[in-house]
Amino acid sequence: MESENQTCVLEFILLGVSEDVLLQPLLFGLFLSMYLVTSIGNLLIILAIIMDSHLHTPMYFFLSNLSLADIWFISTTIPKMLLNIQTQSKVITYAGCITQLYFFMLFGDLDNFLLTVMAYDRFVAICHPLRYTIIMNPRLCGLLLLASWIMTALHSLLQSLMVLRLSFCEELEIPHFFCELNQLIHLARSDTFLNDLVMYFATGLVAIVPLTGNLFSYSKIVTSIFRISSAGGKYKAFSTCGSHLSVVSLFYGTVLVLGVYLSSAAAQNSRAIAIASVMYTVVTPMLNSFIYSLKNKDIKQALKKLFRQETFST
Repeated sequence: MESENQTCVLEFILLGVSEDVLLQPLLFGLFLSMYLVTSIGNLLIILAIIMDSHLHTPMYFFLSNLSLADIWFISTTIPKMLLNIQTQSKVITYAGCITQLYFFMLFGDLDNFLLTVMAYDRFVAICHPLRYTIIMNPRLCGLLLLASWIMTALHSLLQSLMVLRLSFCEELEIPHFFCELNQLIHLARSDTFLNDLVMYFATGLVAIVPLTGNLFSYSKIVTSIFRISSAGGKYKAFSTCGSHLSVVSLFYGTVLVLGVYLSSAAAQNSRAIAIASVMYTVVTPMLNSFIYSLKNKDIKQALKKLFRQETFST
């Protein structure tokens, strides 16, 4: 192809987590179980929030959207992986690869921004409790959610369009179980300087802004909690953000550890990248539902009430 913005490749080959034939049934069962646990767990949280009127607050409004984003996030990669294992086919079309890339980045970024919005919600609740209902009004909550969607959609669209300008002129193997941005750029046969520049700058910006927001909110929260004189008051204030803080720590901790690990020379020439990516693509969304269902008293009570209603109705 003479034109740089065209491609002659029709499909990619996803090599998956392992090419060992004997491991495929085990991998299928493992990833199917994690997918079902993640989807069912987050759906139960959403249903509990909808059914319990006491949870119709800004905090749980954002939590329901976070749970929904986690379901969509894991659904962009695992069903295709399971289908490939079941059909013993590793093929993904060019259009399917770009589509998967777009939605994977969209819902991954959305998770990040929603966690930041939830941190701001906790900051207002603890630092300005008397003005909480005034500040966190339905209009502001809607605008924060809309802004999160717009920013993540624009970033995902930008990165996807940048990939479309690259040339892929042979059957290419991706040592991964999904179409990951960095892998696609490295497989291109055209100049990728602009793609690398946009990828690092835009991804860094999308990562730094939410991280800064989380750090600012929790620095103010910690300062306010230390000003509380009674131990009971400190525990009550901390308990209102304990679940969210655990999820934020898990999210950024996983990203940081994987970033350091995957930047090492040992990880660049092995399937370690795909295996390590399982942490943030599968394990983290699954653990989020456990954290909120086990550490949040309101969610636990709502789930118990939901199960009691289901038992009585049957």
